[in-house]
Amino acid sequence: MPSAAPEEVFSAVELDLADALGVQLVRFMRLITKTKSQVAAAGPDGIERAAYAILFHLIHEGPQRTSRLADALHAEISTISRQSSSLVQHGLVERQADPEDGRACLLAPTAEGLRVFEENRKQRNKWLARMLADWPEEDRQALNELLDRLNTGIETNIPKVADPMSAQGKGADA
Repeated sequence: MPSAAPEEVFSAVELDLADALGVQLVRFMRLITKTKSQVAAAGPDGIERAAYAILFHLIHEGPQRTSRLADALHAEISTISRQSSSLVQHGLVERQADPEDGRACLLAPTAEGLRVFEENRKQRNKWLARMLADWPEEDRQALNELLDRLNTGIETNIPKVADPMSAQGKGADA
């Protein structure tokens, strides 16, 4: 029987700071959700704002299969399929034959998709610049660096969820 990993020990100060950060992260996520819902109606051609995550990923990572997009965006394949279909219908994304497997297709941004993405990016950048306009440049730089470190830490420490199938297979032998 494998032994449990030793529990990490943190000081009261470390845990208090982690708790304060947790409160601020919940507040931040609520504000982002509220902002996104208020901006959703302003999306061009009635496209869901969530579909822009697909466009962003395709522009930054290149053409992708739906399954790879779902994995990268931590979403269900059915959700990605629905949103990508909307992007295809609006001419922002096109389906291309997968050069590795002719039966499959890749999703890729169109020229119009790139234009719409850039327009949305410019609007987002103006909004962020407006919010941070009274911050000293050093603080804006520090925020970028700290968010990058936080995101990297989250990416490298995403909790592993136990596979329900492997747990079922343990039975009496475990």
